Amino acid sequence: MKKSLKLFSLLCISFSIFSCSTSEVPAEEEPTPNPTEKITYEKDVKNIINNSCATAACHDNTNPTAGLSLTTYVQVRAAAENGNLFGRINNASNPMPPTGLLPTSNRNIIDQWRTDGYLEN
Repeated sequence: MKKSLKLFSLLCISFSIFSCSTSEVPAEEEPTPNPTEKITYEKDVKNIINNSCATAACHDNTNPTAGLSLTTYVQVRAAAENGNLFGRINNASNPMPPTGLLPTSNRNIIDQWRTDGYLEN
């Protein structure tokens, strides 16, 4: 009986150790949109820009940093087409946002938006 209790305890401990895992997906590995779907500003890019760039004291309409407002499709597309947007969001030594590079998944979405032709809707 003692032997089976030890074996049972050992199995329980082993199970609990080896079953430990996290179900959260790290920010760098967030799922990206279906590759067969085209990336659009309204559906995919706008929320990234609004949450990371077009915030108060950065690139909003109130007092945009460096005179660059990123609150509309036209403004974001212009910044992307002239290269400023891509240069800054991929610059590890001087990143935008200043708190650090956007997650790779978000930068990939913005890059795919360029590849897909800067679609609005």
